Amino acid sequence: MPWVERSVMDQRLEFVSLASARGANLSLLCRRFGVSRPTAYKWLARHAAGGPDALADRSRRPHASPGRASDAVEAAVLAVRDAHPAWGGRKIRAWMQRNHNITPPAASTITAILRRHGRIDAAASAAHRPFLRFEDERPNGT
Repeated sequence: MPWVERSVMDQRLEFVSLASARGANLSLLCRRFGVSRPTAYKWLARHAAGGPDALADRSRRPHASPGRASDAVEAAVLAVRDAHPAWGGRKIRAWMQRNHNITPPAASTITAILRRHGRIDAAASAAHRPFLRFEDERPNGT
């Protein structure tokens, strides 16, 4: 029989069925499938709780982002940007520190807010070139 690559789900289901059998040696199965014992127990618990579909990979995205800027701060940042379309994250942060009663987030966070809401055009940003230092080919050259 030719070797056929099996999906991760098929391998996990096979592992759970073998591990659930009476008298199964979990350590041997873990070595055979290349997983740790905590992972094996996790798969067994998930299968017991939710059946075969529970063995699928889960998202690693956090359920909440406690460090994310509040809606009020985002609205304030967007209002300043709408009033001053040429300003970036650093200038908006400096203005908010002087003129606003909200503690502004970091300049990088303000830039992320502007990008997320479509206030920064990628093509326009690429058109700005950083300062290039003038250097002569030779010392004291003319």
